[in-house]
Amino acid sequence: MAEFHYGGQAVMEGVMMRGRSDMAVAVRAEDGRILYYQEPLTSWVYTSRIMKLPFLRGIVLLWDALLLGTRALVFSANVGLQEEGDAPGTTVTADVVPTIIPNPDKKGEGPQELSGIALWGTVAFSLLFGIALFFVLPLILVRFLDQHIASSFVANLIEGAFRLGILVLYLGLIGRVPDIQRVFRYHGAEHKTIHAYERGLPLDAEHIRPMPIEHPRCGTGFLLVVLLFSIVVFSLLGRPPFLIRILSRILLVPFIAGVAYEFLKLGAKYYHVRLVRLLLAPSMALQKLTTRTPDDGMLEVAAVALRRVLVADDMLAARTLADDGIRADQKGIPVARPALLATPAADG
Repeated sequence: MAEFHYGGQAVMEGVMMRGRSDMAVAVRAEDGRILYYQEPLTSWVYTSRIMKLPFLRGIVLLWDALLLGTRALVFSANVGLQEEGDAPGTTVTADVVPTIIPNPDKKGEGPQELSGIALWGTVAFSLLFGIALFFVLPLILVRFLDQHIASSFVANLIEGAFRLGILVLYLGLIGRVPDIQRVFRYHGAEHKTIHAYERGLPLDAEHIRPMPIEHPRCGTGFLLVVLLFSIVVFSLLGRPPFLIRILSRILLVPFIAGVAYEFLKLGAKYYHVRLVRLLLAPSMALQKLTTRTPDDGMLEVAAVALRRVLVADDMLAARTLADDGIRADQKGIPVARPALLATPAADG
């Protein structure tokens, strides 16, 4: 069986973990309970031969991560909508770059579900916003300087510097928002829990707590690698007409992401090598902007999500799930009959 790397992302008051056969997201409810939602991964993405092809698999996995992240976002938001008062709030998801989605203004109408066109419209807007902010805006800024820059290489280098500066400024500013600071703490919990599993340690707070808060496969580091690689790729294109330059920034991003994915995958595998650690040092350093130290309750939530997918993959004994959270549907409503695993096989 091919090597599989477990991972996930942080959501509001919780963590999503992706396994080989299932995904699970666990969220801390306002009353202190841990609610979890779990579903099998049945998409062609997980069985297609394309997943064995270097570079292309990175592009496919990025799209898959968006879909799974959206499901996790729906669940965490709906758990909050079941319990919050009348005041509107925000729902946040974070691994690569935090996405802020306003909650609907509730007026005492009872539980609501966040889904449908409004959610997907917001996700689409977030993607377009990210491309515009990190790839199109730097190009527009450089255009004002083009007449003073003789070298196309220097122009692309300055554009890359603008891109990196915007990223660091964005993460620094958004990290000052209290709600996102909590998401960043759950992001740290996700990393620590994955580290504990990869070192063969028990998945409890005592063993997870000392683990590093950064991880070589982090999505934040992935974004940095994409931006750095884009400097090299766009420099090779020279300085074509402005419209062509804009299209290249948009169309080439998926392919650059595919290369960045393979780089981080190899980097995580050989992270024990000093040269590799040196190459990944900027990626690890940037994670300090998107991770915070979690408390033991956050570690417990991350462990619940990871144990769920590990049991589904037969990597952990099912008996370890006793009293391990409360199963809920995607609306965030606890199901009447408890189940060991949220899969059709377990429910039957």
